[in-house]
Amino acid sequence: VQLQASGGGLVQAGGSLRLSCVATGNFFTSGTTNWFRQAPGKQREFVARITTASRSVYADSVKGRFSISRDSARKTVYLQMDSLTPEDTAVYYCNLQVLGGDYWGQGTLVTVSS
Repeated sequence: VQLQASGGGLVQAGGSLRLSCVATGNFFTSGTTNWFRQAPGKQREFVARITTASRSVYADSVKGRFSISRDSARKTVYLQMDSLTPEDTAVYYCNLQVLGGDYWGQGTLVTVSS
């Protein structure tokens, strides 16, 4: 399984971005996909999760601003990020958890200017 994250960039505070995580391989439909982020000098932290049944969970810091969704036919998970703040600046990673495996993408940088 390989994961390719994209969609990061530079945006002003209050703006929006949509991240995409495209999976190759056969396990996408049987796994839970997560987004994590790591800000400079900080530990990686959980952002959002979506299960195979499309149930979603969010970190408190992004609840109400971020929305995770999946398109199983395209093997893609999206993270819609609205009302961005400078505190959202980080490298965002997608992660696929399946039975017996844990896969990571390469990360996409999101920079929010004030």
